[in-house]
Amino acid sequence: MTAISVDDAIAGYIDHVSVERGLSANTVAAYKRDLARYLRWCRSIEIGLLEEVESSDVARFAASLRNPKANGVAEESTLSASSAARVVVAVRSFHKFAVLEGWSPSDPAAEVAPPSIPRRLPKALPYASIEAMIDATHDPATAVGSRDRALLEVLYGTGTRISEVVGLDVDDVDLDASTVVVTGKGSKQRRLPFGEAALATLGAYLTRGRPALAAAGSTKRRPGAALFLGVRGARMSRQAAWGVVRASAEAAGITDEVGPHTLRHSYATHLMEGGADVRVVQELLGHASVTTTQIYTLVTADSLREVYAASHPRAQ
Repeated sequence: MTAISVDDAIAGYIDHVSVERGLSANTVAAYKRDLARYLRWCRSIEIGLLEEVESSDVARFAASLRNPKANGVAEESTLSASSAARVVVAVRSFHKFAVLEGWSPSDPAAEVAPPSIPRRLPKALPYASIEAMIDATHDPATAVGSRDRALLEVLYGTGTRISEVVGLDVDDVDLDASTVVVTGKGSKQRRLPFGEAALATLGAYLTRGRPALAAAGSTKRRPGAALFLGVRGARMSRQAAWGVVRASAEAAGITDEVGPHTLRHSYATHLMEGGADVRVVQELLGHASVTTTQIYTLVTADSLREVYAASHPRAQ
């Protein structure tokens, strides 16, 4: 096996991900940036050949990402846990490729795990804030106001993702049964119930708002079967739907960053707080695994803990 330098090996790997694997320009740029940091580390400890890298070296490099000064590389910036994990994954992928190419006799990064990333609990809004957002939409007597109110009611009333909502067609809505059929990840469909508030706003939108928006469109922008339409009569875009949610939050005086996924988190959290079974919430959200849904049980536990701390005389 011919010895190869770390520098040349990294260059070969970058060619592989950009040409053979055809990764996006942004992804390739991230690999370049992360492996350039790794190359600087190798040079700092006088490692020039790939075969010289040992598992302990990779482990020290991984530690340096979170605490550069303690590892003698103070000129490098300290990375967050998620950024450090990304760099370690890039290094692991690089070394695995080097073994497959015959550039290295063993994989020194195989046993080096990325740093654990603290799990973020999803942020849910209080129900009063949801109501304030819906009330803060444009005049419901207008076509746009009718649409925006119906959009928010469907997002919160069904817990759907923004891509699922803008992908809805009129035929997906059954007002008589108060259900909507959404197409989620992997093109999997699920039928979701919605309440009286969503039923009322959808009925008003389909009766008056949507026909007005469809008529406003040019002949080149036929509305087709789309449920939610933009001001030009075409299917509403994800960006436009995002804008509606953000504008409603701002109009309601909510200072926290709010997006469509906030309404989805709020939907799930409020269901769990109301006593819904986690398996039912899993089906409603379209999660493939109940493990994903169980994070909402943590949110509910935190809420209970806060109530206990504020209310029980022996909590302090």
